[in-house]
Amino acid sequence: MSTDTRPLAKPTVQVDNERVIVTEWRFPPGSHTGWHRHERDYVVVPMTTGDLHIFDGKMTVPAPLRAGVSYARLNGTEHDVINPNPFEFVFVEIEIKG
Repeated sequence: MSTDTRPLAKPTVQVDNERVIVTEWRFPPGSHTGWHRHERDYVVVPMTTGDLHIFDGKMTVPAPLRAGVSYARLNGTEHDVINPNPFEFVFVEIEIKG
């Protein structure tokens, strides 16, 4: 969607089986996921407390997250996730295979 020059966050797939994909995401300061669309329902489990910024294609909004406090989203979500913090931000994403 953009020609963003920020560094990319680093995904590490921990589990990929017939039911789920579990990915650890590590965001160095200033990094982002890049524009993407979620093809599956998913749950995010923050391992870090802080704000991430969510760009939805029109505007950027802060998303305050607390370590261990999960949230879920439906498939079809499109966005870029950005770490504005001066520290690494980590979360685990669990995608539900239908």
